[in-house]
Amino acid sequence: MRILSHLRTTLIAAACFAMIAVGPNLLGQDKGDAAKGKEVFDSNCSVCHNADSTEKKMGPGLKGLFKRSKLANGKPMNEANVRAQINEGGGGMPAYSDMLSAEEKDNLIAYLKTL
Repeated sequence: MRILSHLRTTLIAAACFAMIAVGPNLLGQDKGDAAKGKEVFDSNCSVCHNADSTEKKMGPGLKGLFKRSKLANGKPMNEANVRAQINEGGGGMPAYSDMLSAEEKDNLIAYLKTL
């Protein structure tokens, strides 16, 4: 009986630690820092994309990006498809899979959600 009690306590503690580690994502809280993402945007994306309008530069204007139903490539608007576009590029856009770190991409997406 004592072993079962210890096992139960250990499992509960492990579950609590897991919730602390992944809890913000389970609660729908986004990862990434929008202020740092603006810096990433300004140094990598602003040459081709407007952040403050939908007017096309070389690439589409990104104001209201996450309020749209589809990306310019026709794919549904969601974080996974935006991340794939950043990683893979296409349509004249370079691939940033190796040029930006995962943290920079998280920050960039957090910023794009504020537009």
